[in-house]
Amino acid sequence: MALEMRVLEQDEWDVWFDHLELAFGGVAESPQGRELFRSLTEPARSLGVWDGAECVGSASAFSFRVAVPGGALVPAAGVTMVGVTPTHRRRGVLSSLMRRQLDDVRVAGEALAVLTASDPAIYGRFGYGTATYSVALEVDTARVRLNVPPGTDGVRLRLVDPVRALPDCERVYAQLVARRPGMLARQPGWERAAVSDPPEDRGGASPLKCVVAERADGGVAGYARYRVKADWSAAGSEGKVEVADLDALDPAATAALWRYLFSIDLTWTVRTGKRPVDDPLLHLVSDVRWSRPTVRDGLHVRLVDLPAALEARAYGAAVDVVLEVEDAFCPWNAGRWRLTVAANGAKASCTRTSDPAELALSVRELGAVYLGGVALGALAAAGRVRELRPGALTEASRAFAGDVAPWLPHGF
Repeated sequence: MALEMRVLEQDEWDVWFDHLELAFGGVAESPQGRELFRSLTEPARSLGVWDGAECVGSASAFSFRVAVPGGALVPAAGVTMVGVTPTHRRRGVLSSLMRRQLDDVRVAGEALAVLTASDPAIYGRFGYGTATYSVALEVDTARVRLNVPPGTDGVRLRLVDPVRALPDCERVYAQLVARRPGMLARQPGWERAAVSDPPEDRGGASPLKCVVAERADGGVAGYARYRVKADWSAAGSEGKVEVADLDALDPAATAALWRYLFSIDLTWTVRTGKRPVDDPLLHLVSDVRWSRPTVRDGLHVRLVDLPAALEARAYGAAVDVVLEVEDAFCPWNAGRWRLTVAANGAKASCTRTSDPAELALSVRELGAVYLGGVALGALAAAGRVRELRPGALTEASRAFAGDVAPWLPHGF
């Protein structure tokens, strides 16, 4: 029987999601998590591949806005829920889903598609480049001290129910989005994901807790959400603090929140994942070795409308360079493009040209450097970018570089 691809109907969602669970190993989502995914799914942006009545392939997208260098929030398709049933792999199902989805993104007028990858090796062939990284820490708080900045002692901390604290926490988060490329402006409903706390997903830890940092005027300047996992040995307590997220508007609030988490009674380890690779915590700790940093990939970026994407972001230096871009999967991006930025802070122009190429690269490399966290020079050293005019690589690398490391704070 021929396979059929079609846009998801609302009454097909359960069968579609059951397939997705099977594609990811067959572990059922918690009822709370399942309902959250149902509420966030955009059926009109969701695709299913069907073999008769059986769903054998899926892909969806969320309508996001992602921060780019310069602070603009650019519409982007947040690619998600991609899976193929084990019985139907190696039959072109994934390629057909990616083909249809990127065509739809282009028609929708979104310049970017972004995703987090369960298997990063898959998506490079579809033009996605790894644009952000995150660092996980496991800090031995018996060995590591915090060197806090002036003003930390003036921050008031208050424990609040995580759901009741949501409005204040979301206001803090919203103020931070434009400051760091890669962050997502949360759409209505996404605030629920931050406090979703099904007991079966806690791994033996406590219910989710929330502490807020307040200024002298009572305004909330930051928050941390965390769980405590009690553990005991013959020597005594070996408890751990598992940090879900921490966001703050100033150094004093940042330090006060970390100091609180480091000092919770009967705990000796603070674990946190998905922190920026330039996170202040790395400079607050007295010993980074006993903080055990581990780096992994975060957001993968795909330029769907190349000139619109390159014109949407700001650049750190003036540049005038002709790019020879390879893009077999979205051929409308392929060819020579002149990227011109007259001065630092000036609006970029990206137009087709027949002038000689000065840098040669694929759209995957452009995706990797797009948010300013990966250097063109590093990719050139790996043989993934070729300099065709002496000096072009340095000029372009300076322009694309960002002031802060891009970061995706949560998955989707």
